[in-house]
Amino acid sequence: MIPKLPAVIPISDLQRDAVSVLERQRLSGAPTVITERGRETAVLIDIETFRRTESEREILAALAQGEQEVGEGLGYDLDEVMSEADRLLALKET
Repeated sequence: MIPKLPAVIPISDLQRDAVSVLERQRLSGAPTVITERGRETAVLIDIETFRRTESEREILAALAQGEQEVGEGLGYDLDEVMSEADRLLALKET
């Protein structure tokens, strides 16, 4: 899958016509980079992408914590780990 290139717009366009900016972003599915005085300052993404990214970040953080704990000789019961993974994946699907 080829990643979609982000649109780049000045903040003045967002201020002037936020509805159109949001509609273009929604239709393209690509992130929109907002610039201020020619510099990138923010990224606008759709809510589903945001939620998916946050869910994936939580899963990666849990895996990194588990790896660190295994390295320290600590850990959790496999059933507990699988239950937590199922919970996080269920959140991702909603």
